Amino acid sequence: MFENNNVDEKLFVLNLVSVKQTMTPQDLKAIATLWFKAFNEQDLENLLALYDDSAEHYSPKLKIKEPETDGLIKGKDALRTWWKDCFERLPTLRYQVDKLTADSEQVFMEYTRKVDGEGDLKVGEVLEIRDGKIVFSRVYHG
Repeated sequence: MFENNNVDEKLFVLNLVSVKQTMTPQDLKAIATLWFKAFNEQDLENLLALYDDSAEHYSPKLKIKEPETDGLIKGKDALRTWWKDCFERLPTLRYQVDKLTADSEQVFMEYTRKVDGEGDLKVGEVLEIRDGKIVFSRVYHG
């Protein structure tokens, strides 16, 4: 799904994320698939396009790297800064999807974090989605 950057894919994304509608689990899984594609390509603009302007993100890694945040950042500017730094520090970072589970409001993503020279890390992340945009993401790992 979404292997090529073509017009049909862009139209699908525009329709999915810009129209207020009741989202199905398949819609949310499609957003998660786009999220992984943008993340693994380190495509910051397409990644951020999936988020609401006032979205919040929680991560244990954020809590360690920036303790003053207590692991929580708010807004696209903060997300941009966090991921830009992440992509610069870890150019080989990739997520391998293990499983996606969704209802009409959120998708739970199970994936393996892979970085050259580091051991794999199993991760769980929840994306809360409203009106086609991610409004909150929470990362869990050991």
